[in-house]
Amino acid sequence: MEVLKIATAGSVDDGKSTLIGRILYDTKSLTTDKLEAIESKSKQLGYDYLDFSLATDGLVAEREQGITIDVAHIYFSTAKKSYIIADTPGHVEYTRNMVTGASTSQASIILIDARKGVIEQTNRHFFINNLLRIKDIVVAINKMDLVDYSEEIYNGIKADFEELMSKRDYQDQKITFIPVSALKGDNVVHKSEKMPWYKGEALLEHLEQLDKADIFNVGTPRFPVQYVIRPKTDEFHDFRGYAGKVYGGNLSVGDDVIVFPSKTRSKIKDIYFYDEKYETASRRSSVTITLEDDINVSRGDMIVKEGDIPTIDKQFTANVCWMDSNQLTPGAKYVVQHGVNKVLAKVDRINHKIHPDYSGIEKDVTGLGVNDIASVTFKLNKPIFYDQFKNHRTNGSFILIDTQSNSTVGAGFIQ
Repeated sequence: MEVLKIATAGSVDDGKSTLIGRILYDTKSLTTDKLEAIESKSKQLGYDYLDFSLATDGLVAEREQGITIDVAHIYFSTAKKSYIIADTPGHVEYTRNMVTGASTSQASIILIDARKGVIEQTNRHFFINNLLRIKDIVVAINKMDLVDYSEEIYNGIKADFEELMSKRDYQDQKITFIPVSALKGDNVVHKSEKMPWYKGEALLEHLEQLDKADIFNVGTPRFPVQYVIRPKTDEFHDFRGYAGKVYGGNLSVGDDVIVFPSKTRSKIKDIYFYDEKYETASRRSSVTITLEDDINVSRGDMIVKEGDIPTIDKQFTANVCWMDSNQLTPGAKYVVQHGVNKVLAKVDRINHKIHPDYSGIEKDVTGLGVNDIASVTFKLNKPIFYDQFKNHRTNGSFILIDTQSNSTVGAGFIQ
């Protein structure tokens, strides 16, 4: 079954967790004991309605404060698709959590409180979706029940957001506006009769109709080798296959390919999925590839089509989201994990800090604190083969690992 990963974003109390809880409830994805727990807790809190946010806010601090702090991944399915929703926090101090939740998503839901409209946090959420090249965005204007389902208010918020859209540098995004009430269930799973002026689809209807081919960014094919398969059995004594996942484009039997970093040339001989052979491996499929020539290919190598060569360099500049309490400073050393490869890197310079509310950049920066986003240049101890993130999300991204603690301290997107 097709899997769709969705990130949610919204300011405090915009209703992200309630929206997700409502989807789980209306699609009958909540277990009986979970539903009973929500009913019991809602009564205990004195509510005359079911507090659906309790379905996703798992931390004690989240339930006490009625806010989301950590990134929660929620799973549910319909007859058409399986969904993974990242419920990310809306506070400014949790920017890193928003980046983490959105980094692996193919679609995003940005919530706006109909009473407040577009605010500074909305700019930040849209900036992160733009930075991470999320292709399909739903702007869910929530709490329409508190503004009497006003078409005028909806149109005003839509106009303000369209003005914000003019600041983006990623023009391939598809933006869809949907007025909803997560608490009441209007336009969430089922179309609401309380907003006859809205002619579009309910939220889940829209998600159900998203075409997988349209969501993923199309780039040049990249096949990072994750494992070399050598059975060494009597039946497959000389078999040598390279297992991995195809990113960006398709690979077919007969394609002329180059293996990096050795730059050895060969042709694709066979493509296997378990014990079946295929002529073509489509993007995002996990397969095993064999080559015409018996050449040295190891884990961490990359197979690409001849003529679609990545950049090979010991230096690059990237937008970095810093996630650690210790500052990133020029001269500091980290491990860059790019795909399955790990290389030692030194911070050459911080070019400028980026304000994620579209208010501009800040130069002459001496260090990055937690949740800061900046353009940073790195020098590496050996070359890597990469693409710009805007052209290839997978081969253009990396994480930074602290050499002492082995903690992930940053995420980067190569410019």
